Amino acid sequence: MIRDISIDRINKQASYLVEPTEEDLFFQFCTDSGVHYSVGFLVDDALLESESYQLIVANLNSYKSPRDRKVRDTIIAIVDEFFYVNNAALIYLCETADNKQRMRSRLFEYWFSTYAQKARFTTMSSSIIDKEGVVNFVTLIVRNDNPHLIEIVAEFTTSIQLLNQKP
Repeated sequence: MIRDISIDRINKQASYLVEPTEEDLFFQFCTDSGVHYSVGFLVDDALLESESYQLIVANLNSYKSPRDRKVRDTIIAIVDEFFYVNNAALIYLCETADNKQRMRSRLFEYWFSTYAQKARFTTMSSSIIDKEGVVNFVTLIVRNDNPHLIEIVAEFTTSIQLLNQKP
């Protein structure tokens, strides 16, 4: 079960003002260019058996989002708080509706590569081709001190392999 996430701690690190939403474990912020983001965590039971959550990042008003370092800093502040109070696995599955999932995956991997605390984590990225032929990109993030790290990585790897097998 996920522990409470502190909006105050997030806002001490975030570049944009983050506010809670009515939905548990979801937060929102607006950028200088008017993009309205929602960032949250959903229980994940699709890829991992152990305690895991999906990281959801959504552009709510579909405005074009220019490169904005403050967006990265704000999303990382939210993820950082998640890991500060939880030692669960986190899965980031890129949105596919507009065919920009490859770009989202590269951007997220770049953001995480610039994270000052990245050495505290194990990350794995992969792709999954669904039955319609759409390539989905997924990243696993786990704290290195997670007592189930080896099992989580093994399960993630096995799940990706199974999902990529042709029926």
